[in-house]
Amino acid sequence: MPPSEDALRLAPLLELSQALAASDIRAALPRVLEILAEAFGALNGAIFLADEEGKGLRIEAARGLTQQAVARAHYKVGEGINGRVLASGKAVVLPQASQEPLFLDRTGVLKEQKRKKAELSFFCIPVFLDRRTAGTLCLTVPFDRHRDYDRDTKLLQIAASMVGLAMKVAKLVAADRQRLAEENQQLRQELRDRYDLRHLIGHSHAMQRVYEAVAQAAPSNTTVLIRGESGTGKELVAHALHYNSPRADKPFIKVSCGALPENLIESELFGYEPGAFTDARHQKKGRFELAHGGTLFLDEVGELSAATQVKLLRVLQEREFERLGGTSPVKVDVRLLAATHRDLEAAVRAGTFREDLYYRLHVFELFLPPLRERQADILLLADHFVEKISAAQGKDVRRISTSAIDMLTAYHWPGNVRELENAIERAILVAEGGVIHAHHLPPSLQTAEVSGTLPGSGLGEAVAAFEKDLLQDALKSARGNRSRAARLLQTTERILNYKIQKYGLEPERFRG
Repeated sequence: MPPSEDALRLAPLLELSQALAASDIRAALPRVLEILAEAFGALNGAIFLADEEGKGLRIEAARGLTQQAVARAHYKVGEGINGRVLASGKAVVLPQASQEPLFLDRTGVLKEQKRKKAELSFFCIPVFLDRRTAGTLCLTVPFDRHRDYDRDTKLLQIAASMVGLAMKVAKLVAADRQRLAEENQQLRQELRDRYDLRHLIGHSHAMQRVYEAVAQAAPSNTTVLIRGESGTGKELVAHALHYNSPRADKPFIKVSCGALPENLIESELFGYEPGAFTDARHQKKGRFELAHGGTLFLDEVGELSAATQVKLLRVLQEREFERLGGTSPVKVDVRLLAATHRDLEAAVRAGTFREDLYYRLHVFELFLPPLRERQADILLLADHFVEKISAAQGKDVRRISTSAIDMLTAYHWPGNVRELENAIERAILVAEGGVIHAHHLPPSLQTAEVSGTLPGSGLGEAVAAFEKDLLQDALKSARGNRSRAARLLQTTERILNYKIQKYGLEPERFRG
């Protein structure tokens, strides 16, 4: 059974929906006019869009018009048929355009039809965006006294509504993209600020050498091997190298080689193709591909298996690799940063780490000193963590008491900066006032032989140690002034002097 005439008229609407959904809206408009022109047998057509103020119209897309005609066809609000539709938001249909004096014919189509002694009809339909007239959809067709103008107007109104809806969707998508772009830019700036060299804490000679090395290595694409004990801040330095490099706007991808099982590390690094193994149903990009154009940080690189070391060596040499189950090489542009706490030279001698890979990684070595070798930085780091953690926990902790400082600086910190941060976090959690005292610090610090702060197991010694701590803190706040210190402790100066003599304290020590 052949399709009805109404079905034939509705068919272009399906094509319109597909055209508007498949492309960028501005790229889709010429296709919209092409579909409508074929459906209505149009001589020409145009889609006008209003300017930002809504005071004028210019052609955004046209069909069957010369460039000169497009340049002439612009209207102000209320001017001509297009201007009236823009002002009123109501469709205008001219069955015989030559009889309408408001039809300005700036495209010259009416003049051309008169030379051919033919009449034309003109449809001008408003296009709405956010409940305002944002443009017009115009179609010029040969005059036909048997044409159903009401039906054709309704079909064109549906088409114009579809164009307006597509414009709204495009506007929302553009706004989302702009918002995401701004958020990404803000995030990138925050990351740059966070990992700026100025935010690495410490002024010891050992840290000065670290700053110099980071400043030398960051601007280049050189492979950097970051060495140091666990907890010294190797990942922080890797971030600083990336965010102070020309690749700062590109991805920074981290892989913890020691945290991934041996049977997964290869697929994580290089990805895989469908069917590479039982559960591989889709293609997956590896970390090398995800880091393309940016930086890949291999933490604990000394934990890599022998098989993975071979593949890593090839990537460093050839700058390409193959996914698991794949045969086509994938080229990548990646800067590699690696970190380890292991003695790689001993691993090379033992045959557990490839010598050729070691030399590929050992292009520029950066050593992070343990915290016990940078005692001058302990108080700086502690103050930094107090400010950072107290703000995060919403607690008003502002300083560290003298006895707690002595304990922090006397401890040997086997866990390095990470252990110090954890100790401060624990102290802030249990602190009841705005000051961290010695008894707020973890037991590991209080019982360590090197700290020399264990008061003994008796109640008397514990109370005496706490009393001495309070006296030292008061004298420090009073800059060694005994009268002021007595007022801070809400006691008399006579009692204070007695306690000072009892514990062998020296108020003059605090006057600086």
